[in-house]
Amino acid sequence: MTADEVDALIMALPGAEHGTAYGHPCWRIAGKFLTRLRAEDDSLALDVGSIERRDMLVEVDPEVFHITDHYRAYAYALIRIERVDPDWLKTELASRWRKVAPAKLKKAHPEMAGAAEPT
Repeated sequence: MTADEVDALIMALPGAEHGTAYGHPCWRIAGKFLTRLRAEDDSLALDVGSIERRDMLVEVDPEVFHITDHYRAYAYALIRIERVDPDWLKTELASRWRKVAPAKLKKAHPEMAGAAEPT
């Protein structure tokens, strides 16, 4: 995927908007942080739910997933966008959307509540 394709995928989510986090461009859902693209390595920093899951992803597919010391204590995986499967990323972003979207936005978009959980 390219950065433009990632942007289009994220901006298709209800309530998605561009923002900044710690001086870096990011994407937000109704003002809440969703993810950001690390310019230094074209990797998406995304909370994948748990450190155990993140570690499993890195172990199973290190060509796609990696971490740096900065993220070691958090459930964030760094995802190389040029190597990630677009369908996997779309599912993962929908899962993350369900965790950060406010109740009013979820109620307005019930189609998002039925999306499959990531594997």
